[in-house]
Amino acid sequence: MSKRFGFSDFSYFYPMQGVVTKSTGSWYKVRTKEGKTFECRMRGKFRVKGIKSTNPVAVGDLVDFEIEVNHETAVINTIHERQNYIIRKSVNLSKQTHIIAANIDIAFLLITIENPITHTAFIDRFLATAEAYHINAILLFNKIDTYDDDLLFEKDYLKQLYEKIGYTCIDVSAKTGVNIESIKKLMKDKTSLFAGHSGVGKSTLINVIEPGLNIKTKPISEAHKQGAHTTTFAQMYPLHFGGFIIDTPGIKGFGVVDFSQEEVGDFFPEIFALKEKCKFNNCRHVDEPKCAVIKAVENGEVSESRYYNYLQLLENEKSPYR
Repeated sequence: MSKRFGFSDFSYFYPMQGVVTKSTGSWYKVRTKEGKTFECRMRGKFRVKGIKSTNPVAVGDLVDFEIEVNHETAVINTIHERQNYIIRKSVNLSKQTHIIAANIDIAFLLITIENPITHTAFIDRFLATAEAYHINAILLFNKIDTYDDDLLFEKDYLKQLYEKIGYTCIDVSAKTGVNIESIKKLMKDKTSLFAGHSGVGKSTLINVIEPGLNIKTKPISEAHKQGAHTTTFAQMYPLHFGGFIIDTPGIKGFGVVDFSQEEVGDFFPEIFALKEKCKFNNCRHVDEPKCAVIKAVENGEVSESRYYNYLQLLENEKSPYR
């Protein structure tokens, strides 16, 4: 429950510090280290380090705030420098950017092979953004209890593909409890973000990890094979075993932000590892002669899907799967 105060609470008129646990765009819930929460607004309009975003204050931000005299609200006046953040660009015509969350230790991307399908284009854009901002990303292959042999084969193929690159991949089932304890050990005393398409089971999995939260869930639409948006705003919750979890709204598309052509390859670990073997220092790995990356793709050492998605990012084109 948010802290309410009046004239007698003089101790709260001094500058305070806390972490943003919920952002609705105009109001922010801020939690102090003592566990008290305050409803805050921003003082005027300001940007953070020139980032043009729909939300200059994001969940996970460390902020300074002051209580408004004669009011039951507070005002954020300082945003501390971020350790990192996950940012995406809208795939619609507005091209607005949105900071999903900040100061993240682990970003868990939930993947489903069916209902809904998570395509590699979406996975690779998310992973490239995590690489760009130095965030440890882990892939959770969810709903494995619902898959037949064909879907399990496809899941195993994707899992092997990303494990070969160096990413941690974990099978998980909220229904049967597969690997729930392993995930909790990774999350202990960390700030973890859960992301993915609507319907991949983020809220259900979070409810299993932290049962007291009772986050609302909805069934998959049989007509469209997509999930309903049960989480409207990103929100951070404390974990009883230590740490915090950030639940995010379902993401349909993931447009990357501020990637130059020269650096895109650096955010694909397998491509970055080969760049020094290319003939040219400024090789873009498109059609240059004696390119180590193109050769690795031809030899099956670099997956064709990863390479294709790299080219899509390089040309800043929309993936057909978004």
